[in-house]
Order: sequence, then structure tokens, then C-alpha cells
Amino acid sequence: MADQPTKTILEEGSGPNPEKGNVVLMGYTGWLKDTSQPDNKGKKFDSSYDRPGEGFSCQIGVGQVIKGWDLGVVTMKLGEKARLDIPSHLAYGNRSVGNLIPANSDLIFDVHLKQIK
Repeated sequence: MADQPTKTILEEGSGPNPEKGNVVLMGYTGWLKDTSQPDNKGKKFDSSYDRPGEGFSCQIGVGQVIKGWDLGVVTMKLGEKARLDIPSHLAYGNRSVGNLIPANSDLIFDVHLKQIK
């Protein structure tokens, strides 16, 4: 079992990395992982771009979001766009999220780190 999400940099950032406890502003889209698809992206279940506003804001590294985000976002630089492949045990584990995310689902997120406070 992977202890970290797998990160693929889509666009390099040039700023600092967020530290545990920082508030970050991100744009993201999340998909169920589907290995039958060429890019492994299955059904889209959420996107900050589908809602008004600048994005999603949270305190990182303190358990406000899934563990895969807490571990993956702190490795990103300000301005970076990255794909995080998150195994189920670093996501929602054996819990389902409504009818959007079945239990034991591996997830993929494209994340843009827009701001660190």
C-alpha cells in the first residue's frame, strides 16, 4: 500500500511550498480512477471550477481534507498544477460519499495551487 499519493507535475510552479497548517486556495477537479480509460480518469465527481468563486480554501496538513491531499499538496509549489493519484486508504477508505464516491475508490485529482496564506 502506498503511503503517499503519486504526483505528476502538469505545470511547474515557481513559488514556495505550503507548510503544514497554512491555508491554501486551490482549483481542482476529481475523478474516480478507472484503469480502463487511457488517462485512468473515470467519472468526474467534483470540481471547484463548476462553482462560483476563486476555488477551494482549506488549512492543509491538519486533517480538514482527505489524507492524500494533506500529503500531496504540501509537496506542490505555488502556481503548480499537478495530478494526484490517491489510493483509497488515503482518500475515503471503506466509506462511500453519497452516491458520488463508492467505498474503497482510488481517486485522481488535478490540482492548481493558487495561493498560500
